[in-house]
Amino acid sequence: MLTSPDQFQIEETAKMYKSFTAAALAICVAGSANAATCGNDASGFAAWKQAFAQEAAAAGVGQRGLQALANAQYSQSTINADRNQRGVKYALNDFIRIRLGSIDSFAAQARRVKAQNANFYASLEASYGVPAGILLAIHGMETGFGRNMGNTPVVDSITTVAYDCRRASFFEPHALSALILVDRGGLDSNQRGAAHGEMGHTQFLPGNALRYGVDADGNGRVDLYTVSDSLASTANFLRQKGWQPGQPYQEGTANFRVLNEWNAATVYQQAIALSAAAIDG
Repeated sequence: MLTSPDQFQIEETAKMYKSFTAAALAICVAGSANAATCGNDASGFAAWKQAFAQEAAAAGVGQRGLQALANAQYSQSTINADRNQRGVKYALNDFIRIRLGSIDSFAAQARRVKAQNANFYASLEASYGVPAGILLAIHGMETGFGRNMGNTPVVDSITTVAYDCRRASFFEPHALSALILVDRGGLDSNQRGAAHGEMGHTQFLPGNALRYGVDADGNGRVDLYTVSDSLASTANFLRQKGWQPGQPYQEGTANFRVLNEWNAATVYQQAIALSAAAIDG
């Protein structure tokens, strides 16, 4: 990712919490008779995994997913990142300078990426109504166009935060989703991502990947570590959240409000909209 620990708070309630409804996946964790008990350090992780495996099996997780859970390691780096969020906030100009350098330089880079496969971006806009500029701005903001998708094993990080008491109820369904993705071949059990389980080119949490993922290349599985599946899934997410094709997306519009579903930080939304306009010209 393009964030440092000092910048992480912008995304605590934003990228890290791209909207996800557990009910949409028909997964119920809280009511389990054998509900796994959360903890605040590594000491209870093994016992939690054993209990969570029963919940996962009841939710339909198969052998590959269960084996990935059994092999999962407590991620201290995830907990460190979680605890080191400092509540830093930026004015728009500072955010752009720190994250992008400048709108012009970022847009120029995005246009070069677009030129490598212009037909692909045109096909996404035709299918979902989301302009190339928006998708490229998100791709660049999230992972530098795929250069930095994270270095923490996804199953380790997502099970760690599902076990951790601070936000266990939020992350448990995402942990189950990650195991389901392993079963389906959409996530390698050792695949790496960001500190809280965000995965792929545009950093979906596993539950969102399961719900909004698109097999754009037609190979029979959703793989968010490919550009085609990741950006098609991003476009699908925005469309499902209310994106209106052919309508403006600058601040004050309905489409700008849809960007809040992707990232709840206003400064992030502003930077995406400004960058997209510069990319699309």
